[in-house]
Amino acid sequence: MPVPAEKAVPVKKPTPARKAAAAKTAAAKTAAMKTAPVAPEKPAKPESHTALVRRARRINRELAEVYPYAHPELDFENSFELIVATVLSAQTTDLRVNQTTPALFAKYPTPEDLAAANPEEVEEILRPCGFFRAKTKSVIGLSKALVENHDGEVPGRLEDLVKLPGVGRKTAFVVLGNAFGRPGITVDTHFQRLVRRWRWTEETDPDKIEAAVGALFPKSEWTMLSHHVIFHGRRICHARKPACGACPIAPLCPAFGEGETDPEKAKKLLKYEKGGFPGQRLKPPQSYLDAGGIPAPPLGATG
Repeated sequence: MPVPAEKAVPVKKPTPARKAAAAKTAAAKTAAMKTAPVAPEKPAKPESHTALVRRARRINRELAEVYPYAHPELDFENSFELIVATVLSAQTTDLRVNQTTPALFAKYPTPEDLAAANPEEVEEILRPCGFFRAKTKSVIGLSKALVENHDGEVPGRLEDLVKLPGVGRKTAFVVLGNAFGRPGITVDTHFQRLVRRWRWTEETDPDKIEAAVGALFPKSEWTMLSHHVIFHGRRICHARKPACGACPIAPLCPAFGEGETDPEKAKKLLKYEKGGFPGQRLKPPQSYLDAGGIPAPPLGATG
């Protein structure tokens, strides 16, 4: 018996309204793909050292594009001001230090002046920084050591810097990198947190972190690497709630998803110039201002 032919199903031609709706949906998907970070693929096997070096250096290149104006966020005019400000920054914010040091340096502009200062008067100036008695002892002792052992000049060698009162390797590298142009890695709390999130190292000791990360990069990149990482930690990759959905290096980050992944919600978590708010420095570099950065207000300012 002949098999009856199947009836042809009429194909409905899309109406102009349906075409417009489909185009709108496709455009929305394309836009979402462009703005929403893509989670990194989980490697099938452990990352080799070569792959780690490549990923770490790519992250630094990406951050250099995001923060071309990265800089030390302590206000200073010379190496003496920088080393004192860095010592004062322990257990407080750079902002609070920057709001406090103008009065300190106006009254004691040189190591000789601070070395001969009345501790009670210095304590009163440093009170907003917290731990003001211990910090007063450190900066006066530091100044005396500079006068007695270095003719009132900040030394430019690591081995001399770490012998000064209140100065450890972190402070020494801040001074070497930003006052003397000598490469150094600044392992502060932001740096420690991020390099572990990125699995550049599993070390927890600052000196071991410094050695492990330093081995991944040319020495000439160490100082700016520190600035890039610290800037990113303060602005996007926060300790408690990182803004993963607004992160430019999300595809390279093995910790993607620890924070807010929705792009719009993540934008609300951004800080400093990324969020449209004042930065840490009262007198930031011009490149930062050109990028939309806002100077911090002086101590006691309102509004």
